[in-house]
Amino acid sequence: MKVFIIAALLAVVSGQASYKPSKYPVAPYKPEYPSSKPTYPPPAYKADYPVYPAPAYNKPAYPPKSYDYAPMPYKFDWAVKDDYTYNDYAHEETSDDKGYVTGSYRTLLPDGRTQIVNYKADDYTGYVADVKYEGDAKYPEYKPAYKPAYPPAYPSSSYPSPSYPPPAYNKPAYPEPAYKPAYPKPSYPSPPAYKPSSYPAPAYKPAYPPAKYPTPQYPTKY
Repeated sequence: MKVFIIAALLAVVSGQASYKPSKYPVAPYKPEYPSSKPTYPPPAYKADYPVYPAPAYNKPAYPPKSYDYAPMPYKFDWAVKDDYTYNDYAHEETSDDKGYVTGSYRTLLPDGRTQIVNYKADDYTGYVADVKYEGDAKYPEYKPAYKPAYPPAYPSSSYPSPSYPPPAYNKPAYPEPAYKPAYPKPSYPSPPAYKPSSYPAPAYKPAYPPAKYPTPQYPTKY
């Protein structure tokens, strides 16, 4: 059996190795039946109105305006300091005729530190900033305001307290009605006195005796 399998594998390998592609070109495929899709010539439409060529305009003689302006040097600075509202910040900036910008700004932070930023910018290196802080951060301890649980005591008034006599109500002149039911009060007989039964309690016994099975015996040796 093994010899047969080896021989079959050798035959397959030899058949694959001896295959060579043909040197003749592949013939183009043509269907034996004509295409069922009809072909129609493109329709030719004629406009009902006259067609005019697009107008030709002469180009303007003046050159187009350029919006690329040369850098203009400038310098500005401003500052705000208000201790009541805790606003303390400033900004200054300088630029030359080559577009090189330098400046700095500072801001008072809520934790008590001052943030200072020195920066520079141009068309080659872009925006470069150096950030630093001055002072130490301070966080005050939170102390809630004490509020008493009792209401505030107001001073007593100096006016005397008014005293009013109790009101006197007149007794009504009509007599009080006496209500009497029209039906007599029902009388029910007393419940009978319960006496225990004189019969003995029944003793239940099963109708069949319990089954008894012999104790099984198992061999001790095999």
